[in-house]
Amino acid sequence: MARAEWANYCSNSGSNNGRGKLCSYKKSTLVVCSINIFVALFVLHSLYNSLYIYPYNDSINAFKYTSDQVRKMEESIRIRKESEPTELIKLVEKLKKEFLQEERVVEVPESLKQKITNELLLRLRALNASANATEQREAVEGWRRAKLREVKLLIRGETTNSTILPEEAGVLARALGSGWTMFSEEIGLWIPLQIIHKEHDDKPEGVDEFDHEILPGKRLPPECHGTLHTDYGGVAVRWGITHPKESAYDCCMACLDQAKNARPDEKKCNIWVYCPSETGCFSPDIYEHKNQECWLKYAEQPKLNFKDTYSESYRSSHPNAPLIVPWVSGVVSV
Repeated sequence: MARAEWANYCSNSGSNNGRGKLCSYKKSTLVVCSINIFVALFVLHSLYNSLYIYPYNDSINAFKYTSDQVRKMEESIRIRKESEPTELIKLVEKLKKEFLQEERVVEVPESLKQKITNELLLRLRALNASANATEQREAVEGWRRAKLREVKLLIRGETTNSTILPEEAGVLARALGSGWTMFSEEIGLWIPLQIIHKEHDDKPEGVDEFDHEILPGKRLPPECHGTLHTDYGGVAVRWGITHPKESAYDCCMACLDQAKNARPDEKKCNIWVYCPSETGCFSPDIYEHKNQECWLKYAEQPKLNFKDTYSESYRSSHPNAPLIVPWVSGVVSV
């Protein structure tokens, strides 16, 4: 019974005391609310059954495959698996594992790293002052092979006459073997490649052998006075971080051009410093110096900052310093 009908019924029978008590406002409200709650619960129950029970039953019937359909799906899966290049996939996975193993960085203790670096320094210092890049590289490679043989004998217990401790042998064998590329970069060992320029075999007398060191771009002319593994100081005429050049030749030419075209109130470039290393070049400042940086500098009396290798005392106070000075630089005549 609706609220309006119930109120009409109560008003028509108000003279009857029994009905008047029954039809009091509070009781009538309670009865109507009870009826509404019952109806609401019934509706919710119906919705629940229609939404969750019937669709579930329908889904069971809807996704029922026939035996012929199942057979065709199994046949399709079998054909797809047979057509997969399983041998090629296995070979790729194997090569990937080997590659990752070779490229894995070997964690070498700092004390052992320092010991190896000092030995390399002694080996390089034993070379003639005129040793070129090929001779330096061969000396390092000969040292590495000899040290690797020494470490392997130490691992097998066939020698005790070694500067390497037995507990260091395993990690050093990996560092000098498969991890040599990463390890040599980590200690800052960078030696440029070398090549003879066939089109310039008629080298003028007095030109430095530096001209035979391969660097990106053209060969440096004599007026550049380029020298490997050197870093000159001076006032920056052109900030190298924002002044990349393709090659050391281009960097030197930029210095000569700046000196030629400088205004009367400008300092003329007489020092150029170039970073040829693909992994960047070390400097004790706060900046990260990248490959192809070209610094143009001026100094009334040019002075070397570093040459050939960083000293042991300097590397002790600058742990990130590499073994060899990576910069190429020169003092030009203006």
